[in-house]
Amino acid sequence: MRPPGRGGVPPASPALLLLLPPVLVQLLGAPRGVGAGTGAGAPSELRVRVRLPDGQVTEESLQADSDADSISLELRKPDGTLISFTADFKKDVKIFRALILGELEKGQSQFQALCFVTRLHHNEIIPSEAMAKLRQKNPRAVRQAEEVRGLEQMHMDVTLNFSQGGLLSPHLRNVCAEAADAIYTRQEDIRFWLEQGVDSFVFEALPKASEQMLLPRCGQVGDRGKPCVCRYGLSLAWYPCMLKYCHGRDRPTPYKCGIRSCQKSYSFDFYVPQRQLCLWDEDP
Repeated sequence: MRPPGRGGVPPASPALLLLLPPVLVQLLGAPRGVGAGTGAGAPSELRVRVRLPDGQVTEESLQADSDADSISLELRKPDGTLISFTADFKKDVKIFRALILGELEKGQSQFQALCFVTRLHHNEIIPSEAMAKLRQKNPRAVRQAEEVRGLEQMHMDVTLNFSQGGLLSPHLRNVCAEAADAIYTRQEDIRFWLEQGVDSFVFEALPKASEQMLLPRCGQVGDRGKPCVCRYGLSLAWYPCMLKYCHGRDRPTPYKCGIRSCQKSYSFDFYVPQRQLCLWDEDP
């Protein structure tokens, strides 16, 4: 992945978003995996240049595996943090992972990994089969989301047992390997997965919500050995969130002709046993 850069890059022409094809071309008859793997079942990969909310530009990698019915997205922030997102349509699971670089001069480890696992609703992002067929005409153009979706704030009150995580999603063991002791989810999502047949021993309780409410935010705690409630925010700067349909005089029904792109931010609150595990949270 190339390092992020600043200005001097022409933005994608808005007109391309409305023409056939739009920014990304949907070649419905094209072979899957062009430009990525060589095997028949290889996941397809698309690399796009995207503008972050702070105006900087970075490269984003999007992969789709229609056999596994999954999508993954990865981008590196200007501060070096690596953000990834995985959508597992078969298991109704989405996984956010952050690899946060530490400040060695402050005694921090080289990096800290976090994973947040929540329920996937299938209308949040385009299907894996459609993602696998996306192409772009101008790889140097900078993409900016057409729609900014609202901030989603989530209180993560349960942890996942990493050794049993594959029972929830086969992707979890790979995506969250560096965050084995920091994989968080929510009671409301667990209730749904339990109804789908997932075993309860995949999940491990944190201190009760009532007890967590008594804890201060980590930004208010001076002692690095004290427990607190940590907050971490991340943003998916650009992702295909919806299919576009067009009408043709020679076609009786609408047909897929492109995608609509979105940007969405998330904020996660979660318990940490030591302030040392949440040094980025400086807000009061």
